[in-house]
Amino acid sequence: MKNILVTGAAGQIGSELIPVLRARYGTDNVIAGLNRTPLSSKVSNAGPSMKVDITNISDIEKAVDNFEIDYIFHMSTFLSALAENNPQGAFGVNIAGLTNVLDVAVDKKLEGVMIPSSIAVFGSGIPTEDTPNDVMLKPTTLYGIAKVYGELLGNYYFQRYGLDVRGLRLPGIVSCMDEMPTNGTTDYAVQIFYGAVQDSSYTCFLKPDTRLPMVYMPDAVKALIDLAECHTDKLVHRTDFNVTAMSFTPSDLAREIRKKIPDFVISYDIDTLRQSIADSWPSSLDDSAARLEWGWHPDYDITSMVDEMLSLVSQQLNSRPI
Repeated sequence: MKNILVTGAAGQIGSELIPVLRARYGTDNVIAGLNRTPLSSKVSNAGPSMKVDITNISDIEKAVDNFEIDYIFHMSTFLSALAENNPQGAFGVNIAGLTNVLDVAVDKKLEGVMIPSSIAVFGSGIPTEDTPNDVMLKPTTLYGIAKVYGELLGNYYFQRYGLDVRGLRLPGIVSCMDEMPTNGTTDYAVQIFYGAVQDSSYTCFLKPDTRLPMVYMPDAVKALIDLAECHTDKLVHRTDFNVTAMSFTPSDLAREIRKKIPDFVISYDIDTLRQSIADSWPSSLDDSAARLEWGWHPDYDITSMVDEMLSLVSQQLNSRPI
């Protein structure tokens, strides 16, 4: 990878992925592709950026041509709850937009494309504990359907056109963010830290015993880059690697936070849409294929993640103007 385009650069993953890629490949060689959402300061102040609306194929072509792009990390997506509330928008971004990215990559003869998938690809009738990598995928949400489409289409473009498409199924991601996330089913696991630091309390939209697989952002970024850099001869799978670091419930996470903030209190006001989505997902994943084929291993567990998140959120809130 010489010149890299990251779509969805203003999103939760893109805004954390870009600084790591720039440190690794050079600031001027990693281009932040954004659309409507402004970039965070750590991305916008440190390197090149360009408007890239992935639903407009000419935007992608211009970015590839202007910056001589040879690899794309495709992070643009409508998340689970937003997709259910705006199906047409989700179709445009998650399905049509993805197809545009792959078509440009083939036409411009790019080295490859990284397409993150999600645990939303799983549905009913599968083991929910240690869900295997290779099972029948029957998602019940538009977001999940689009992710299955992405996995299958990526494999097709590899077999049909020789385009090196790779991807992994990310679980819920925990990270310190400039803007509070609101459109994902696992967003509680970010919001809870801000409630804990600000008010020693948080009202959760999922039930206390909703157990889901999770990963801390530094590990998610590491997984994306490690898979992109892995020699292709080692890969049996391509676009559908299970990846996880831990599984926990809201009550588990609250208990861990309480070790640092003893008076922290969690309450519950269940969002029926996001609860129904969470209920359709696995509670834990078998990621042995990723560990075997490209050496995946997480650096953080729930204890080390909570320690670092509380510290980062405290620093972030203390630095904001009153």
